[in-house]
Amino acid sequence: MAYRVAVCVKPVPDPNYYGHVGIDPVKKTITRAGVPNIFNPADKNALEAALRLREPGSGYAAAISMSPPEGAEILREALAMGADEAYLLCDRAFAGADTLATSYALCQGLRKIESEKGLPFDFIFCGAESADGATAQVSSQLGEWFGYPQLWNVFSLEERGGVFMLKTKLENGCMEWEAKPPMVLGVARELNKPRFISAMGVVKSRKKPLVTWGRSDLPGADDGYLGLAGSPTKAGDIFTPDIRREGRRLSGSPDEIVAGMLSVIRASGAAAGV
Repeated sequence: MAYRVAVCVKPVPDPNYYGHVGIDPVKKTITRAGVPNIFNPADKNALEAALRLREPGSGYAAAISMSPPEGAEILREALAMGADEAYLLCDRAFAGADTLATSYALCQGLRKIESEKGLPFDFIFCGAESADGATAQVSSQLGEWFGYPQLWNVFSLEERGGVFMLKTKLENGCMEWEAKPPMVLGVARELNKPRFISAMGVVKSRKKPLVTWGRSDLPGADDGYLGLAGSPTKAGDIFTPDIRREGRRLSGSPDEIVAGMLSVIRASGAAAGV
């Protein structure tokens, strides 16, 4: 069966440049000026899962991202992997979004794609979590916005006669599920191994649509759920903790030094039984 699938992807800071990531002291948002982005690793597994579902028939796979303009490069990578079309939600009105505002904007974008294509998505895939925020909330929130069943941390996905057998990870085991589309899935990296991008895939991606939408392209969206103003998650005070420690020089023989160390530890109450 041919399925219509959507994949939410996110550009995240290259971990080799984490030392350059900062926080705006006023807006209390992450600043990434000069920091290169990479394709969020778990989102590649989500895209691979989507492509495997689409490939047996004549289905449709769309990649979507809400991000600054540089997110277009990540979407081009998704097109090169095999997505049919890509959509970038990019507008200052979306900036500073927490997970709720992010999932709402993605929902509005996905609904617009459905409206333009004339058919709903059977599956909406996300990575289980992002490499930067790691909140693991967006897939569940998308399920709520759409009113679809949703599962998180999916590491096994098999189709049996139109019914899907899924397994989700728990701390000390797993849970097994049976489900039929539509559904929203947050997938774990153990689910699959993303395919390599071929030279032919890059060539073909240049002819595939990459559409950018701003706030005005989502006329039905509620500004109360968009961007920083529509984000109920608020950062508290930002400060640098005092990590200075007291230093004390002990002298004497090795036995006297050890005895002195134990005396200091006991006096601090850190190890009453020592």
